Amino acid sequence: MSTVAVTQVPARLARFVLHMFRPWVYATYGLLWTLALESSAVSLTGTAWRPAAATWVRALSVILALLFLRMLDEQKDLAYDRVHHPDRPLVTGAITVAELRGGMAALTAVVTGLNAALSPAAVLLILAALGYALLLAALEHLSAALRERQLLNLAVTCPVQVLLGAYVYGSLAAAGTVTADWRGAVLPALCVCVLLHYEFARKTAWETPPGARLYSAALGPRRSAVVTAAFAAGAVGCQIVLFLPDGPAGLLPCLTAVLPAWGLRRFLRARRGGWPLPLATGFVAGTHLALIVRAVMLP
Repeated sequence: MSTVAVTQVPARLARFVLHMFRPWVYATYGLLWTLALESSAVSLTGTAWRPAAATWVRALSVILALLFLRMLDEQKDLAYDRVHHPDRPLVTGAITVAELRGGMAALTAVVTGLNAALSPAAVLLILAALGYALLLAALEHLSAALRERQLLNLAVTCPVQVLLGAYVYGSLAAAGTVTADWRGAVLPALCVCVLLHYEFARKTAWETPPGARLYSAALGPRRSAVVTAAFAAGAVGCQIVLFLPDGPAGLLPCLTAVLPAWGLRRFLRARRGGWPLPLATGFVAGTHLALIVRAVMLP
């Protein structure tokens, strides 16, 4: 690679991030997710939560991990994108595989350095999430079923999100901020249910365009809609288990359940188009914000 090309790599990666990662979306989600999980974990110990320096290390690590996953997905989806998304940066040559892998290596070094300041456990936990994603990419390369069967692919990719949730909770436990117990499983499960509600919502529609990877194509529109709503119900169930002892005020995050309920009603009544995504987005943002507000206000 020429000197001129090397100097252009940061700019090419920056354009990729702005086009494919959309920091105002993914970074906001990563920040809210981390703050909601950490604040809830701390408040459940009966301790008032306020963000500390370690909080921002965890949030930045999660955001950078999400960028790592986006770069990896761009490579995994190359064959599909050549047919269905010919404007994607990797297809058009706006970025190369080597540049993306270099970016992933840099991200790995940064999150390792950040978490070394927290604890060895934090380093291992964040690297476990990134390592699992790399392992999964290798398995998808070898298995056509993993690449082509949406539900199977979701089943094996979902643990990446679980591992990121375990990183946030586990790093808190390693620091002595919380004592690891059964809530360390329920809290990440809550966040995963919220994410899966959105994941199913964006891939649930009455019609399936040729080549589209929709869950409704495998399950049927009605069943896919029911699963979409069920994940929202799962999130609410986790909140009830965790926060019911706090009384009505502790159940504030449950109020966002009106959004998926409304989305299900609209989708089933319309019999055309897709799940109303603004409602799914509102459920994700609203639930995380409500969890943060609850932690700040209680105990």
